[in-house]
Amino acid sequence: MLRYIAFADDLSAWFGKVFAWGILIMAFGVGYEVVARYLFRAPTPWAFDLSYILYGTLFMMAGAYTLSRDGHVRGDFIYRLWKPRTQARLELVLYFIFFFPGITALVFSGWKYAERSWRYLEVSSNSPAGVPIFQFKTVIVAAGILLFLQGVAQVFRCILCIKTGEWPKTAEDVEELEKVLLQTKSLDALKSEDEGILPPRELAAGREPRDRDAQ
Repeated sequence: MLRYIAFADDLSAWFGKVFAWGILIMAFGVGYEVVARYLFRAPTPWAFDLSYILYGTLFMMAGAYTLSRDGHVRGDFIYRLWKPRTQARLELVLYFIFFFPGITALVFSGWKYAERSWRYLEVSSNSPAGVPIFQFKTVIVAAGILLFLQGVAQVFRCILCIKTGEWPKTAEDVEELEKVLLQTKSLDALKSEDEGILPPRELAAGREPRDRDAQ
């Protein structure tokens, strides 16, 4: 279970970080449109389509990434008061009642939309540029599959929590722990340097400790 959880988390993180670069492309497109429209009176026919296509893609592809970090909105004013085992049991039931049926419907419905769109090489009707959107419809299917895979990992987390009484760490927990360790290591290094104690690597290089009194 832990191997699959790590695999799903890494997969979701990879896609999330790759598609996050779309924010820069979207910002550039919108910024270019604002300058062209209001400064040069020459609006583009493609900026609107680009903005909503990229925004929709980011929104869809970030779903699994957010789920892997337990970042989706939850009405937890009662949930957080429960013990981890109770939380896990409830989540396990809700995943099978709502999550998996909903995601399965999303994948099959998205497949129909995407298949029809690819068949006709659909373009946008919102602007005269005729921006292709058939590839955008495919994102619905891809996002649904990623969410399904990540949902299986979340079910495994629930099962492990029911067995152990503690939630397995999410990717966000691990990243935060790494940051804390790095910060602690940096503070220790600064403190050692201030006290005239050289780190082992510098001692091995033959540097002499500083004499604070001499300074």
